[in-house]
Amino acid sequence: MMEDNKNSRRKFLDKGLKIGFASAIGGLGLSQLSEKLGASNKTDSKDKVELMTTDGSIIKVDASEVIEIEHSEDHDTKYNVREGFPNRKFVMVIDLAKCKNALKCVVACNKHHYVTGENAWLKVHKMQESKDTAPYWMPRTCMHCDQPACVTVCPVDATFKRRDGLVLIDNERCIGCRFCMAACPYSIRVFNWSEPEQGEMSEITLNMVDGCHDNPSIEYAGVPSRKGTPDKCDFCPHQIHENELPHCVTACPNGVFYFGDKYEDTVTNGEETLRLSKLLKDKAGYRLLEELGTAPSVYYLPPVNRLVEFDKGLENYKEFESVEKPTISEKPE
Repeated sequence: MMEDNKNSRRKFLDKGLKIGFASAIGGLGLSQLSEKLGASNKTDSKDKVELMTTDGSIIKVDASEVIEIEHSEDHDTKYNVREGFPNRKFVMVIDLAKCKNALKCVVACNKHHYVTGENAWLKVHKMQESKDTAPYWMPRTCMHCDQPACVTVCPVDATFKRRDGLVLIDNERCIGCRFCMAACPYSIRVFNWSEPEQGEMSEITLNMVDGCHDNPSIEYAGVPSRKGTPDKCDFCPHQIHENELPHCVTACPNGVFYFGDKYEDTVTNGEETLRLSKLLKDKAGYRLLEELGTAPSVYYLPPVNRLVEFDKGLENYKEFESVEKPTISEKPE
């Protein structure tokens, strides 16, 4: 329905040139038409077209004097890394009942973004509300808020929100002020105080990887972090562009992460596809710190009727630590 409305709107604008939208012709065209209206013209064709002048008057001109403007066929659908995808709203759902701290999601995220274990964008925390409640595992990503505080405070537009809801960082613009880190209520961002260690990767290899992308500072797609700039989960825009799921979603062996489009009301973990609204209603989905008005795009499902035992995840747990940094042997293809 939305696409039909857009097509109808474009058709309406195209026809507007013939029925009354003279401003598209330009001031020069209007002045020429006015001169011709004031003078006798014996070569006029029989076809007349009504146009509206800038002062609102309706005039009739010869059809041969009207040039129809052709609109680009893909101006609403062409992908731009900073603009994102129009008419899309990407969301993530994390089912806490399925998480057993396997850390496959963290390994995949670190591997494909070349981030160190210390500065991992995705972390899994051991959570317990009180000593009388059962503990559970909780993956934490960037919330990609609809009202992101980090975007509001950035003085150079380095942190920005796309039309499809993704909040990203342009490290070429970033001046390292860390205002975004201070403003984020979720403490998601990490800062590269020094050149990130990339294992055994050589400078030549890094340059080869960096040269494969049009804007590597926004779409990492395996490009290493940069000194003096913050990092965070980006929902893998390079994967979305290729119609693939984010790396954490595909790497999780238990189907913890669901990713999809809120406008289509659909999310998937790669194994099953569900209605987002029904899933959140049936499983009592919630968002972190929703009362702050940030409108996060990440939803959590409570850890009830758990599929795995909590204790099984303890063997992988290291407090305040993530996973080993990737080496050249783990370099993604």
